[in-house]
Amino acid sequence: MTKQKATNITWHEHTVSLADREALLKQKGVLLWFTGLSASGKSTVANEVTYRLHQEEKLTYVLDGDNIRHGLNKNLGFSPEDREENIRRISEVGKLFADAGVITTTAFISPYRKDRDNARKLLGDGRFIEIFVKASIDTCEQRDPKGLYKKAKNGEIKEFTGISAPYEEPLNPEIILDADTMTIDQEVRIVLDYLEEKKII
Repeated sequence: MTKQKATNITWHEHTVSLADREALLKQKGVLLWFTGLSASGKSTVANEVTYRLHQEEKLTYVLDGDNIRHGLNKNLGFSPEDREENIRRISEVGKLFADAGVITTTAFISPYRKDRDNARKLLGDGRFIEIFVKASIDTCEQRDPKGLYKKAKNGEIKEFTGISAPYEEPLNPEIILDADTMTIDQEVRIVLDYLEEKKII
């Protein structure tokens, strides 16, 4: 699905630049890519980071995995091919948000390293921040609000990441959050400290 089908198209540069938008917003446009197993706490941390940034008058937005599948990606399932296309589309959307100067957070399992690396290449240096929410299967099962792990183990859900489908851990993420031992407040603080250190906020 990545092959260019449209012809006779030209990329248009605009009068207002990314630097102009960032100067107006007093922040840098980036994509905070939270990855980890289902029920590891990705969405919870992403939402709390976004809320804290909003309290500090920063322009933010959360691109949540389930929400995206209700609209933009509602025609995609969970096969390896569909997962790849799901991440490709959201990477493109995330790039647009970051280019608008928005501090954008995503909460996707995004199990394949190659897909996350492609998102990194698309955004470029300093714009893609990979955040690995590291949690054991036991922790995820205990937290599992939807009962998905039980269904997966009973064979009711096919291709479920961590049970019947693989999860490839990040090799060099910018941030690792140990969800087995850390509180949400601790995880959020680590992310905010990183953003301050890198002068994104």
